[in-house]
Amino acid sequence: MVLHSAAVLAYRLEGGEPLVFLGHMGGPFWARKDAGAWSLPKGVYEPGAEDPAAAARREFAEEIGVPWDGPLEFLGEFRQPSGKRLAVFVGEAPPSLAFVASNEFELEWPRGSGQFRSFPEVDRAEWFPLPVAREKVAKGQVPVLDSFAEWLEGAAGPPR
Repeated sequence: MVLHSAAVLAYRLEGGEPLVFLGHMGGPFWARKDAGAWSLPKGVYEPGAEDPAAAARREFAEEIGVPWDGPLEFLGEFRQPSGKRLAVFVGEAPPSLAFVASNEFELEWPRGSGQFRSFPEVDRAEWFPLPVAREKVAKGQVPVLDSFAEWLEGAAGPPR
């Protein structure tokens, strides 16, 4: 069964250069990692049961701690290395957008200890220029950033 996720790719222009907003994946596995440990705020949804744009908005709020109220434009669907299908929606964000808090998940840690601890899905989020974002983001999401750069070049301006 193929899983489907939806994400918001929040961006802003600073001096004409695009910056994207990425979250650092939480939990002990990602704690000391940087390259490849960042992601678009995203989460699973069931096609036909939930609108992917609504799912992207929900997941953004859960992982970043603030609702996404602005307009979104569909960028495309991207197949991830796991086989998951990622529907990505682009939106221009205000410069004041900042990480507040993320929802949490439970994990046995240390593994095999029988002790379960809670960890945030996202432990921080930051703005990055595209060349830096390409180094930081999980490998399977690099094509999303490439498509975004192409979209931005072809757009008559940011979506309104």
